[in-house]
Amino acid sequence: MTQTDADAKPDKEPKRRTGPVTFTKQVVGELRKVRWPTRRELVTYTIVVLVFVVVVLGYVSLLDWGFGEAITWLYGTFGRPAGV
Repeated sequence: MTQTDADAKPDKEPKRRTGPVTFTKQVVGELRKVRWPTRRELVTYTIVVLVFVVVVLGYVSLLDWGFGEAITWLYGTFGRPAGV
């Protein structure tokens, strides 16, 4: 019979914390493995993000304006006192 994770015995030894110097060395080592974008890729990605933000801003602004007009119309139509 094979041993499953549920049957596994817990580690009796608690894991040790990594010191700040070792942590920093590990972070620098991982950052060296990163594939950094070229300048052209960075400019392209930046333009794509800015265009997307402007499109979403326009969409949300249009919705805000439409809902504002609808609420103004509702209050103008149904919000008048009965005696006026």
